[in-house]
Amino acid sequence: MPNPFNQQIIDEFRANDGRVGGPFAGSELILLTTRGARSGNAHTTPLGVLPDGDRILVIASAAGAPQHPDWFHNVRKHPRVTVETGSETYEATAVPLAGEERDQAFARAAADDPGWADYQAKTARTIPVVALRRI
Repeated sequence: MPNPFNQQIIDEFRANDGRVGGPFAGSELILLTTRGARSGNAHTTPLGVLPDGDRILVIASAAGAPQHPDWFHNVRKHPRVTVETGSETYEATAVPLAGEERDQAFARAAADDPGWADYQAKTARTIPVVALRRI
């Protein structure tokens, strides 16, 4: 079960065809459902997205926490995920970006929303960028 904050966003997202209010009003969000790395159970997380050609990118920021978010550990173990956009649901493959490709994608995300750079400044870890490609 997601934490109460995320569950509220998930419920609002599903009730309003992908639209939510509050601090995320007007943001482009998805719901990412992963399979737990240890449990194998389904876990759903609301995430901001960055369109990137025939794929979308998500940032494993955890708001600048010192550890990667659980969903990132899940996609490394089980890369097949489900994406809900509000208007459709589809299966995708999650691939963490590396090296220059990751750096360029993160720079583009931070230019679009400076909050990503703020999160990176709060942590010593390199915040991962994950590409989601429709299957």
